[in-house]
Amino acid sequence: MIFTRNPELGKCKTRLAATIGDHAALEVYELLLEHTVSITKNLTVAKQVYYSTKIGENDIWNPTVYEKQQQKGEDLGERMYNAFKNGFKAGYTNIIIIGSDMYDLSQSDIQNAFYALKKNDYVIGPAEDGGYYLLGMKKLTSQVFQNKSWGTNTVLQNTLNDLQHTNIKLLEERNDIDYYEDIKDISVFQHLLSYQND
Repeated sequence: MIFTRNPELGKCKTRLAATIGDHAALEVYELLLEHTVSITKNLTVAKQVYYSTKIGENDIWNPTVYEKQQQKGEDLGERMYNAFKNGFKAGYTNIIIIGSDMYDLSQSDIQNAFYALKKNDYVIGPAEDGGYYLLGMKKLTSQVFQNKSWGTNTVLQNTLNDLQHTNIKLLEERNDIDYYEDIKDISVFQHLLSYQND
C-alpha cells in the first residue's frame, strides 16, 4: 500500500516550501511520486495507492498496475488503520505500507521487507526523523495506530513500545524528505533549489 498526497500547489511538502517556495516544493513532490512509481510498479505483489483527498484519474498511477483507493480517517493513524483493515479483509496476509516521499528507497528494499515479513510478525523501516518510512504486519494490530503524535520524533519509539515482546525486523534507517536539508545534496533536485520563495 502506498500512501500519497494529491499533488496540489501549496498543499504538499509545506515544511520544504517554507524554504524553496510552493512551486519548487510541488515539483520536488512530483519527482518523489515518479520515484515511488519506479520502485513499486515491477514488484510482484498486489499494489494499492491511497490518495489523501480524491482518487486521481489519468495520473502517473497506472490503473492496470495500481488499485486506487482513498484514505479515510481523521488522522494518519486512523487512515493507516483503515487501509490495513481493508487489506486484511480482502484476504491479504502480508501487508506493507510506505509513503511517497522516500527518494532513499529502492525496489529491492521493499522486496527485502516482504521477505523479512515472512519470518517476522512486523517489519519497520525507521526514518532519521524519529518516525518510520515502512510498516509491515501479518495481522491487524490497532494499538500501533493509536495515541501517536504523528509527524513528530516520538512515533517510532512509541510504536516499538506497543510491539514489545513481538517478533520485529528493523530495516536500515533511511531519510524521508521534509526539509531543504533533506534535498540540498541530492543531484536530481538541484535545478529546483535556485528558485526563490514565491
